Amino acid sequence: MALVVQKYGGTSVATAERIKAVADRIARRKAAGDDVVAVVSAMGDTTDDLINLAAQITDKPSEREMDILLSTGEAVSMSLMSMALHNLGVDAVSLTGAQAGLRTDAVHQRARILSIEPARIRSEVAKGRVVIVSGFQGITDEAEVTTLGRGTSDLTAVALAAVLEARCERYTDVQGVFTADPRIISDARLLNEISYEEMLEMASKGAKVMQPRAVEIASVYNVPIYVASSFTETPGTLIHGGINMETFNRVRGIPHDLDVAKITLRGVPDHPGVAAAVFEPLAEHHISVDVIVQNATDTGLTDLTFTVSKGDLSRALTIVEAVAKDIQAAEVVTDAEIGKVSIVGTGIQSAPGFAARMFRTLHEANINIEMIATSEIRITCIIQADRVNDAVRALHKSFELDRPEPSELAS
Repeated sequence: MALVVQKYGGTSVATAERIKAVADRIARRKAAGDDVVAVVSAMGDTTDDLINLAAQITDKPSEREMDILLSTGEAVSMSLMSMALHNLGVDAVSLTGAQAGLRTDAVHQRARILSIEPARIRSEVAKGRVVIVSGFQGITDEAEVTTLGRGTSDLTAVALAAVLEARCERYTDVQGVFTADPRIISDARLLNEISYEEMLEMASKGAKVMQPRAVEIASVYNVPIYVASSFTETPGTLIHGGINMETFNRVRGIPHDLDVAKITLRGVPDHPGVAAAVFEPLAEHHISVDVIVQNATDTGLTDLTFTVSKGDLSRALTIVEAVAKDIQAAEVVTDAEIGKVSIVGTGIQSAPGFAARMFRTLHEANINIEMIATSEIRITCIIQADRVNDAVRALHKSFELDRPEPSELAS
C-alpha cells in the first residue's frame, strides 16, 4: 500500500461525465490498495467565467473578494468528485485548502505557501477515505481566503505530496511532456523522463503541462512527478532529479510563450541606481520581470527593456511611467505583439554550437531576434508573436527532436 497525491486539471473535470470518469479511475486505484489524496482544479473554463462575471460588476474588483469568488470554482469540483466517489461506493471527503491545512501569506491572487498542517488529511486517510482537496487556494493566519495564482493546483498537489511523503501524479488532457507543443508539431515526441531543471525551464518558458512553482517545490523536496493523460492509460513522463547520461548536451524541448509583453524606457540617464529605481517598485507590486536588456552607450543615455506577462502589462506600465518621470527618461513604449521561443537541455549553454545553431536556424527562417536571454540549460529569443509557431517548427526540425533519444532506442 502506498499514499499517492493525484492532481486533475480543469479539462479532466470539465463535465459531469468527466468527473465520473476520474472518480472511476480513483476508485480503481483505491481498490488496488493505494491511499489516494486527489487535488482538483475548477471545471473547464469556470475560473475565466468567474473573472468575466466580476468584470460585469466592476472594472476594479477587490483582490480579496476576487480570491473568495475564484476559490468557489475548485470547491464545486471537489464536492462533485466526492459525490461521484460516494456513488461508486467509495468513502470520500472533500476539503477546501483551509480545511486541508494550507497556510499562505496575505498577498491576494498570488499568495505563497508558508506551511501545510496535514493532520486533517492524515486523519481522513487513516479512516480509509479518499480525500479530495480543492487546489489553487489556502488561508492566512487571519482566516482570509487566498489563491495562489492561475494554474497553481499543480503547486497544491506537489506541496501536499512533499509534506505527506507521498508519490505525486499529475493527470491532464495530454499524454505527458513533449518536445514541443503537439498542436504546433504533429510529430512532437513524448519524453519518457525529464529532470527538474529542464522541466522548470520548459514550464517557465511556456510549456503548459506543469506550473513552474510546482516544479520548484518538487525539486527542493525531491518529489518525483508522473505526468500522464486522464483520458487514457498510456504511459506518460516522469519528472525527477536524476539525469540519463545520454541526454546530456542535447536539446530536450522547444517551449514557447505568447503571454509576453515588452516595456522599453528610452533615453534613460546612465548612472548607478536607475535599474533599482525601475525594478524595486515592480517587485513591491509583485510583478515578475523576465528578460532584461540594457544598451550601453557613450552618450550618457541608455535604453532599458524588459518583459512581463500580458496580464501584468497595464499595472507595470502605470508604475514605470511614474518612475520614468522621476529618473527623467525620454519616453516609455510597449509592445504586446511578441513571444518567446526557447531551446532547453542540460549542458547546452556551456557546450559550443547550440546558440549559433539556434540563431542560424531563425535567420534562415527570416525570423528577427529582438532580445536574447540564457541560463545554464536554456537559450531564449524574443521574437514577433506571429512568427512564434514558425520558429518552433524550424527549431524542432533543426535540432532533430523528432528522432528518438539513445535511451529510448535501447529500451
